[in-house]
Amino acid sequence: MTLIAIVFIATLVAGLPIAFALGLTGTFHAVMMDNPMLLDMLPQRMFAASDNFSLMAIPLFVLAGELMGFGGITEALANMTRAIIGHIKGGLAYVTVVVGVFLGALLGSANAAAALLGKVMYPEMRKDGYDEVFSNCLVAATAILGPIIPPSMIFIVYGVAANLSIGELFFAGIVPGLLLAAGYMANIWWTGRTAEWPVRPKATMNEVTTSFLKASPSLLVPVIILGGILGGVTTPTESAAAASVVAVFLGVVVYKKLKFSHILEILERTGVVSASIMIIVAMANILGWTMALDQIPQQIADWMLSLTSNKYVALLIINIFLLFVGMVMETIAAIIILVPVFLPVIQTLGIDPLHFGLVVSFNLIVGLLTPPVGVGLFTTSIVTGTPLQKLVGPIWRWVAIAMTVLLLITYVPDLVTFLPQMVFKH
Repeated sequence: MTLIAIVFIATLVAGLPIAFALGLTGTFHAVMMDNPMLLDMLPQRMFAASDNFSLMAIPLFVLAGELMGFGGITEALANMTRAIIGHIKGGLAYVTVVVGVFLGALLGSANAAAALLGKVMYPEMRKDGYDEVFSNCLVAATAILGPIIPPSMIFIVYGVAANLSIGELFFAGIVPGLLLAAGYMANIWWTGRTAEWPVRPKATMNEVTTSFLKASPSLLVPVIILGGILGGVTTPTESAAAASVVAVFLGVVVYKKLKFSHILEILERTGVVSASIMIIVAMANILGWTMALDQIPQQIADWMLSLTSNKYVALLIINIFLLFVGMVMETIAAIIILVPVFLPVIQTLGIDPLHFGLVVSFNLIVGLLTPPVGVGLFTTSIVTGTPLQKLVGPIWRWVAIAMTVLLLITYVPDLVTFLPQMVFKH
């Protein structure tokens, strides 16, 4: 097991993409097991990992998100929230968080949210005199609401890995996402007490009403996604397809910003993002499969249970471990590899897999903000043109808020489970 870890770390240090690092490590493990038949089965394992109906939701949600970005839907939501709360001190910062919540319900991706917020909200904040570093950190931190507020590609991958209802995972993410947004707003209020932020003129009732009416069609998308799943009308995959159709209608007919010339670029971006995720899923399954054959998950579970039989202590150990993993490893790959390792532990300790899914996903999502990988931080830096070095120190204040929410959902499971239990009548 130690040798496998060394090979994996060495491939990452050598600069290999995470997908190939996983695939090479899994292949090396298969060779080390000295069974030539295993090598013949590796392509089958890659195909089996990708051939999953639930995973079809990923390209469809990516497509829906791209269509919304090009179709003017996010701009309409930004204008609505600006009209409602833009006149409060720090109003544009609050607007950024609210728009981030909406983007989470529309996109399900931190990178997409960071790119859109960086293009739409960051220039507006700079124009209003907000500090460059504060604005960047707010955009990056708000972007991680994307994979927490449903729909979420990360929840889809966890649901497949743990054989859990993706619909229940979607609803379980709502309260943690709103708690994180509330924590960000509290930080904005605290910072704004001494900051010299401008206050915009209060919008008239007519302006508020107009902006709300323009944005209201956009709110159909999360209603269709969650309402379809809740009503038993659609699966998450089918709701993603419906969301894409609605996004086309809104972009072409309602907002008139989605043009035929955009389609090729949208499909290209959707294909690149979806393919990168599916390659990671396929390659990670090689390593996950060889580890299962070698009974490594059981060995790790036995080792952890020898340390403690207290589920609260075990959750703390797992959280600390995942925080370090999230700093160096891509989120989806980490879920595919680590969920089979930890499932025997949580089953023995009597931890709800749904609750554990939110703890794992939330923890690894925070890794999108933390160096050295920090993909969300990198994306924000690139979009806004701000040197990454300026953001590495100040971002930890926002990470601390996310850590506080993580502790809450770890040790108060009802924050995660009560909504799925109420909605799905468990």
